[in-house]
This record gives sequence, structure tokens and C-alpha cells, in this order.
Amino acid sequence: MDHGRVNPARKLEDQGISGLGNVYYNLIEPALVEAAVSRGEGRLGQGGAFLVSTGQFTGRSPKDKFVVRTPSVENSIWWENNAPMTPEAFDLLHADMLEHMKGRDYFVQDLFGGADPAHRLDVRVVSELAWHNLFIRHLLRRPAREELDSFVPEWTIINCPKFKADPARHGCRTETVIALNFDKKLILIGNTEYAGENKKSVFTLLNYLLPEKGIMPMHCSANHAVGNPEDTAVFFGLSGTGKTTLSADPNRVLIGDDEHGWSDNGTFNFEGGCYAKTINLSAEAEPEIYGTTSKFGTVIENMVYDADTLELDFDDNSLTDNMRCAYPLEYISNASDTGLGGQPKNVIMLTCDAFGVLPPIARLSSAQAMYHFLSGFTSKTPGTERGVTEPTPTFSTCFGAPFMPRRPEVYGKLLQEKIAVTGATCWLVNTGWTGGKHGVGKRMPIKATRALLTAALDGSLNNVEFRVDPNFGFEVPVAVNGVDTGLLDPRSTWADAAAYDAQAQKLVEMFSKNFAQYLDNVDEDVKAAAIG
Repeated sequence: MDHGRVNPARKLEDQGISGLGNVYYNLIEPALVEAAVSRGEGRLGQGGAFLVSTGQFTGRSPKDKFVVRTPSVENSIWWENNAPMTPEAFDLLHADMLEHMKGRDYFVQDLFGGADPAHRLDVRVVSELAWHNLFIRHLLRRPAREELDSFVPEWTIINCPKFKADPARHGCRTETVIALNFDKKLILIGNTEYAGENKKSVFTLLNYLLPEKGIMPMHCSANHAVGNPEDTAVFFGLSGTGKTTLSADPNRVLIGDDEHGWSDNGTFNFEGGCYAKTINLSAEAEPEIYGTTSKFGTVIENMVYDADTLELDFDDNSLTDNMRCAYPLEYISNASDTGLGGQPKNVIMLTCDAFGVLPPIARLSSAQAMYHFLSGFTSKTPGTERGVTEPTPTFSTCFGAPFMPRRPEVYGKLLQEKIAVTGATCWLVNTGWTGGKHGVGKRMPIKATRALLTAALDGSLNNVEFRVDPNFGFEVPVAVNGVDTGLLDPRSTWADAAAYDAQAQKLVEMFSKNFAQYLDNVDEDVKAAAIG
């Protein structure tokens, strides 16, 4: 039986999905919370937040993600980074999943991926869990109710956490699978309750589709000056580098915290909500994000809480370090109501350096920006992926390799072109360790990072004295008001300067070895910016 509002000509039956139990189309937040609680999917928390555990999977499963290998995408997919699946295996997977769905209740949301109407993607998400539907309703952009009457999904995601894939039959690695079929415009997700797979699947789609339109898809947060959308900044970075925290600046308007496009019209958010890490979250350091954890409908994922009072424990990581909350963008008081900004004036690349080598901020030339963008150096932090239990140095090209279906040079060249046209200033910001490597030093003080970013965004940082870093060749400020001068010279923060030099040389060699794969496909100025 069907419930809710939907285009009568575009029901699931019209997509070959039949024999289901109840189908709930486009329920709003109160109804989804009510359904999730009544179905025993989680508990109603303080303020009406929804408390849930995702069980075995508390992070993404990147090794279980596949792209169906068909002639239409054969020459455009970066196959070294994207595991292939045969069309025949996908068809079996699809048929078996449809059979699994028969007789079960499902929840459907028709949503937009992208705030710019000219470039958005119309996506239908079919969920076995009511709270997954609530999650994706937060994270993508919600049509007006009357738009649902004529909504035609271009892409469909089917998510069945109770479905277990068969590696021998379905051509996958384990019982968990995320499979993208560009010909059929269909994504199948099975055997994982981790909600982040839903949003990152849409991000992967846009990362493939938008470059053909000359639009740069970005794994970044973004904000703009109050009253001046033309003063826009974007913050590239992987999970755990500070994209969400640093873009939620009370003195600027938040465009979005994770995924954006850069078109000739400017910057636009792909999403309608935020998916913030909550480990060690405090009302003092991040009051806006902290406040969302007790608002109605916020999804609280994998957090420990008191069984009687339902009080959240932000320091208990016994379930995972990757505890998160998902909420609509409007829960942040200074969030943009349009999700749109101007051409970026400042491009910030966030890195979490577990080696303790990089300075807290450095100014990059356009060639250096291309170099560091393609390098994508950071440290994976615990919980963002299964098996990561301590910070692990890694190079994730374009600050988002797991979500890049095309070769890195495609995105790098787009970024280089955008910077050349707009004249944006580029910065590398280290939110990782200072005073020593992980286990010896300490995390960069967020107060210092915020002060340096404020100076970069208001333009005052361009007027201070800079020195050239002997290891990386970029420019580092010598002194900045309100920031401990010692922090700006990482070598001086180490007890043993010789140990710093050895560590810096080790990192330089890692950069050089990693970048060798791009040398044949980049311009001479970028090659000249390469180090080592």
C-alpha cells in the first residue's frame, strides 16, 4: 500500500520495483522519526533527536564499492581507483535485491543533489530503514511539496542493510556492497547500516557528471562574508581535517560543510544538511554544532548515552571514533538559505599532518596549489574507515580519492583553470600535530587555526612578512597578531631540531614518491613546484 506524496506516474512500480509491503513516499521529519521509533530502529533522545547505532559498520566500506564496467564509461573511469563489476553480476545483484525487498516496507525520498537549479541532480532514495530516509532527507536538498507531484528521478539509490551479497554470484568482495551503474542510473547498497554511504554515493555521481559541464566538484566546506556572497572561501579536506568545524564561523555565512560545485555562476552546495563528527564536541568550542545534538530530528549516530537520562557522552568512543550527527543546514543559525556563494576568493586546503612537520598555514602559488591538491596529503583519523585505529599518513588525491570516479588530473586541471580565471588566493592549513609527531606532540590549537584563517580571509595575512619554507618552498608568515609566533616555525616547536629535520626529509620523500604518478600529465610549472 502506498502512502505519502509522489508523482503518480513515477511510483516504484514504474521502475520495476513491485511486490513490496507498505511504501512511504516523501514523509516529513516528524513522520520519519515516529516510524523509526515505532519500528525499534533507535530511541528518541533529548530535544527529539534520534539516537541510533549502526552496528558492525561505523564507517564507510571503500573496498566494497564498485563501478559497473560498460562501454559508455570504459575510457572515463579511473579504474586503478574504482573496482569494476561486470554488467551481468550487477544484474544478478539487482534481481536478488528486488526479490529480497518483496513483502517488506520501504521509505522513499525524492530529493535534489545541488543547490543550483541549473546543475542539480534529481535523486530518489529507497530505504529499508526509516532513519536512513530521515538522514538523507537532511543531507540532500528537499523539493517544495508541490514539486513532488511532477518529480522524475534521474538516479535511484536502493539501500537494503539486511541484504547480504554473495561474492561468488555478484562479483563483489564480501557480503557488503555499494555498486554504481552509470548506464542504468542506479546505485545498490547492501549489508551496511552506515548512513554515510548514501550521501557519498551521490557525491561520487556528481564527481563524475559535473566535469563534463566544466563544473569543479569539490570535497570541501564553504562560507562567505556576511552580506557579501562574493567573498566566498572553500575549505578542501578529508574527514577529520576540520572542514565542518572551521567553516562554521559565527562571523561568516555557512554555505555548506562537505560537498560543493564551482561553476561559472559561483559556488553551490550539493547538500541540504551537515554530517558532523561529535567526538569531543563541546558547547564552548563549537556551540552551533553542539546545539544541533538536542534538536528535533537530528540523527545521532553511534554515540554512547545514558540509558535513563539520554544524556550524550561526547568523550566515550567505545562504539567508534567516528560518532556523528546529521542535521538540516537551517539548524545552524548563520547558514545560507540558498546554498549559493560567489566565485571563491580564497581556496584553503586542510591537512592533518601526523608527522608534525607542516606549519599551521602557508601561502601557495597556483602551481603549488595544483601540486598539493593532486597530492592530497593528510592523515586518516580513527573511525572514518573500518580498520583505521590511529592516525595514518596517506595521500588522497584531490582531498577525496575514494569519491573520484575520474582520473585526478581531470579535477586538478579544472581547479587550475578556475584559480587562473578568478585569481583566488590559495592556502595550505595544517590542523594536525605540532611539537612532534603523533604520540609525541599535540594537536594544533584550534584557536590559532581560527585566528590564522580569519587573517587569511579578511586579507590582512597578505600584508605580513613571509619566509620561504626550506622543505616545501611555500611561503609561511613570520608573525601574526594573536598567534604564538613559535607555532609558525614547526622546527622550533620540537625539542630536538635534528629529529625535526629527519622527519621533514622523510615527508618530502613521501611527497616526491607519491607525485611521480602525475608527472607525465601536469604542466611544467607544476613539475617545477614538485619537491625533492
